[in-house]
Amino acid sequence: MDNYSDINQLIRKIKFNLEEQQVIKDLKIEPDVFLPLLFSLKFGGNWSIKNKTDSLKVMAIKDKLTRYDPEKMTGSTLEIIHLISNPSIINEEGQIYRLEKCSESKERRVVTRPYKVQIDGLDIIRAELNPKTMDIAIKHVNGPLSFEGSAAFGISHEMEHLRGSKKDTGKCLWDFRYQTVD
Repeated sequence: MDNYSDINQLIRKIKFNLEEQQVIKDLKIEPDVFLPLLFSLKFGGNWSIKNKTDSLKVMAIKDKLTRYDPEKMTGSTLEIIHLISNPSIINEEGQIYRLEKCSESKERRVVTRPYKVQIDGLDIIRAELNPKTMDIAIKHVNGPLSFEGSAAFGISHEMEHLRGSKKDTGKCLWDFRYQTVD
């Protein structure tokens, strides 16, 4: 990369960071509350943090929605991220067995997660990333909210982090057996 490209990229990053600061002010939230959303935006995935006194717990849960026009044969996948401060689970439904890999674990493990989760929080913010328009639409929303599938699994997983508990059945990928089928 030449110096002009490096400088241009640095200017774009600074502009983006300044816009983040303005969004935090517009939403009237503390900068720490925004961190999980920022991590989800920049690195992908679900994130959660809590302060040392456990008085603040925040999670960002990412879901995807693909819109496709079969006539034009084009579409885009929106990323929808919900930022929830001091979340509480209202209801869980169903039981799904799945393999997960957490940053705190060395290997993938079999866990059970609820298929549906209803959650509320002190403050809920919805961010919608549109890769086609390059916009991030962000706003406060009212809870409680209901999630199913992947987003519900993410909520269950991040709640474990916020509670300081881990869900581990003890079975890992190495406990699986290969079966050749015709």
